[in-house]
Amino acid sequence: MRAPLKPGGRGAGRRELTAFLPPRALLDRGTMASGLCCSLPLLLPLLLLCPAARPATPAAQGCPGRQQLLAAVRQMQQLLKGQETRFTEGLRMMKSRLSTLHAALAKAAPEPAPVFCPAPQAPAGGRMFGTKYLVEHEVHFACEPGFELQGSSTRICQTDGSWSGQEPRCTELSTCSSNPCQNGGTCVEGPGQHRCLCPPPWSGAACQHRTQTEPPARSVTADPAFSRKPRCAQVEHAQQCRCEPGFHMSGTAAASLCQGKGLRVCGVRSKGPWVCSSICFPADVDECELYQAEGAPRLCAHACVNLPGSYRCACPSGYSLLADGKSCEDIDECALSRDNCTRGTTCINTGGGFQCVNPQCPQPGGNITYVKTSPFQCERNPCPMDSRSCHQAPKTISFHYLPLPSNLLTPTPLFRMATAAAPGRPGPDSLRFGIVGGNNRGHFVMQRSDRQTGELILVQSLKGPQTIQVDVDMSEYLDRTFQAKHLSKITLFISAYEF
Repeated sequence: MRAPLKPGGRGAGRRELTAFLPPRALLDRGTMASGLCCSLPLLLPLLLLCPAARPATPAAQGCPGRQQLLAAVRQMQQLLKGQETRFTEGLRMMKSRLSTLHAALAKAAPEPAPVFCPAPQAPAGGRMFGTKYLVEHEVHFACEPGFELQGSSTRICQTDGSWSGQEPRCTELSTCSSNPCQNGGTCVEGPGQHRCLCPPPWSGAACQHRTQTEPPARSVTADPAFSRKPRCAQVEHAQQCRCEPGFHMSGTAAASLCQGKGLRVCGVRSKGPWVCSSICFPADVDECELYQAEGAPRLCAHACVNLPGSYRCACPSGYSLLADGKSCEDIDECALSRDNCTRGTTCINTGGGFQCVNPQCPQPGGNITYVKTSPFQCERNPCPMDSRSCHQAPKTISFHYLPLPSNLLTPTPLFRMATAAAPGRPGPDSLRFGIVGGNNRGHFVMQRSDRQTGELILVQSLKGPQTIQVDVDMSEYLDRTFQAKHLSKITLFISAYEF
């Protein structure tokens, strides 16, 4: 075994330096890169510290021989040349692939221009909802009160640039078309109403009453509490008279008399002339029938009950009579704890009643699952990165319940959707709203009310009682890239009454 050389000797210095040089076997084709990484940092200091002349100085005594340095330099040159060749080959392949891709894109057919439909016009006496006229976009039409829609209430922009359906028209409703005048009366149209011209001896709003030609026989009293003069006015060259509530008209047109309830008369009249009778009886006027028959203002919001000498108003079940004696107000069974909703359900007050609801999240499907975060909202669980269907599914689903009266005037906004950005995060720069489900969709339109808000609008009246569901969604976009979708499921409880 060799004895170790003394430090500082020529042999020791050379052994220490050459030990750091990589063996030639490491510089083959498979390990040229690693050899370069390992040898180049060591070779450069050697070339700087060990000049080629190698003068006889202490610093030069520790340098490797000239031939060793030349061999190492040649190896590095070969290594760099191989790396340069590979780099050049990689650039050539990249240029070839880019040229192929460019040629394929140049030969591809250009994207077709978007198809627009001509801007539709709202019909005379009506309104139009919708401001986008691209393919598959919808516009909706509704008529003003007193008009009826003829044609299509909803039209869709088709791929050929035309609108589906028929051109809408609003025609004025004819109140005389139902022949409201009886006994040979003539119906005369007016603005939003009609009037019956009655032939003798008929009178009334529909010519339904025969006019008396003689006063009753033997009125026993002229007390103002039992009889008084009617209130008359000159209307279109004719005199019209009316009695106060609780009185009815009798006598001739020239000498008419309003007789009150409780008036005792000894004259009765059947279908023939007035006949005197020895039996006196109290006369009562049915105000409910009188006001309903003559088209006078309604005495009661709902039902009128005639009483001897008077009347009273009644409300349907689930409503209470207000202090004015004729208006009805819904009773909130939920607020008064008069409901019978079981645990786990929520009471929703409706017109004349209540509903017990317990909305459920959608069942799991594929990678799409939801969790209920409140009684009326579900949120989607995080999606796998590669699941497009999951990301396209609604991020939130909310449930809303709206009680409405029957025959509500239109158009009426019912529901609003809006977005709000989380603190520190950029909000969407574009929103899209739409009706995506439910029944009776033709009664509603969804339109933008401002940049961040959409409104669900009732455009056709709904007659109750019935329950209607409509689903609307809001899609968020940032830099034209889809971000999230939010779904609102709205349930409408339409009352049977108009109050």
